Amino acid sequence: MGKPTGFLEYSRTDNTVIPPKERIKNFCEFRTPVSVDERRKQAARCMNCGVPFCQSAMKLSGMVTGCPLHNLIPEWNDQIYRGHMQHAFTRLIRTSDFPEFTGRVCPALCEKACMNGEHGDPVTVHENELFLIETAFEKGYIRPQIPKVRSGRHVAVVGSGPSGLAVADVLNHRGHSVTVYERDDRIGGLLMYGIPNMKLDKRVVERRRRLMEEEGVKFVTGVDVGADLSADELKEQADAVVLCCGAKRPRKLDAADPETDRGVMYAVDFLKQTTKAVLRTKNRTVAELFDGRRKDRNLVSAAGKHVVVVGGGDTGNDCIATCVREGCASVTALEMMPEPPVERAADNPWPEWPKVKKTDYGHEEAIAVFGRDPRVYETTVKELIRDRRGALKKIRTVRVKSENRKMTEVEGSEKIIPCDLLIIAAGFTGCQDYVPEAFGTALTPRHVLETAPGSYATSVPGVFTAGDMHRGQSLVVWAIAEGRACAAEVDEYLMGYTNLHR
Repeated sequence: MGKPTGFLEYSRTDNTVIPPKERIKNFCEFRTPVSVDERRKQAARCMNCGVPFCQSAMKLSGMVTGCPLHNLIPEWNDQIYRGHMQHAFTRLIRTSDFPEFTGRVCPALCEKACMNGEHGDPVTVHENELFLIETAFEKGYIRPQIPKVRSGRHVAVVGSGPSGLAVADVLNHRGHSVTVYERDDRIGGLLMYGIPNMKLDKRVVERRRRLMEEEGVKFVTGVDVGADLSADELKEQADAVVLCCGAKRPRKLDAADPETDRGVMYAVDFLKQTTKAVLRTKNRTVAELFDGRRKDRNLVSAAGKHVVVVGGGDTGNDCIATCVREGCASVTALEMMPEPPVERAADNPWPEWPKVKKTDYGHEEAIAVFGRDPRVYETTVKELIRDRRGALKKIRTVRVKSENRKMTEVEGSEKIIPCDLLIIAAGFTGCQDYVPEAFGTALTPRHVLETAPGSYATSVPGVFTAGDMHRGQSLVVWAIAEGRACAAEVDEYLMGYTNLHR
């Protein structure tokens, strides 16, 4: 290592964060990078330990710790410290197609496994990664890599989320012709419409699209395969088809149904309509967003409303942050699970994934605005309460506890709280039915596409799958890893061999 004692000499310094009450005035990203000199110091904290758990993706106690992409973290941290930014960048993209996405939205499994984190603060791997990719775009290290020779094979990718983009990126660079079909008006899947702009600026997604198009990937938006375009037509046009449609069947609540109950929405629908409104405004200020919403009665605003979000994951947090920006009267987040400890429990040692309480940016903003943590644990919705006109005004909640793997209500624990808008962010239960039905692919009991262990080939010859549609609801980094591995299997199917890394 260039600085063997760096982890002893330098303390962890994170990117500067705009204070909550200031950043909620718009939908822009709110983290400001540290100086290049400080970034080099942060990279110098990497110990180049004998067993770098940061890049291992090991499963311990049923949970993964370390990077699923097996990023060469010690290598590029060393090069950042030495000031060799272009060399560091080449090591980063050796294993990662889209560091600009993971550097913004990944929960940093790498840092949770960092050796420095056993008794102190881990290396800022997440921010070092983002620094590298943004430096590469700024300095012109990234140029279109157009294959010199084409294989004559055509691959159709259905879905343009992170797994679909990874499949397309790898196979295109291999020399195959790739067309990506997306039913929405813009590519990106949940990167575009499931993650709010302040967490992932949509210009970042569009920048990657332009680069991939220059390299030869063709994107077809506004086409719903299985509805607008039949499976048979697509299979006739392509030598292989890869289904990357995500796991978009939302988990429902017994007490509320967005399809029939006024004032109730699924989280992704709420975030999608907000992002579309943000994309229509040039300045992305809250005031301009509301001006646009007054012209569109189909859009639901949280402004002035008492909002309840059901679900304690990243999407629930994103909904909280969005509602705060829109000027909600209050926001409460219900979580069925018990409150996690602030620090690791004795039975959750490093380098296991830390099962600790995480106060994310949306929680911080709600605390700053309303003076309290919005989260209420071991609680769910029991009943919707409406006024005479049928408008949602309140909900009845009840505490729950887990008994024999089932949730049971706690007698006498019911409460009534104000609620004009109920947002369900309780996760997903697998893929939607119509695409598997159109292609005739088998499903597992978890309602994802069935494949052999370690394989991405479905029950239909020439049809493959990757990402959430294959593994179930998961992280962006896992989707990219799946896309890369699936691309290698598709390449072998098309060519009879592959030199792509799995």
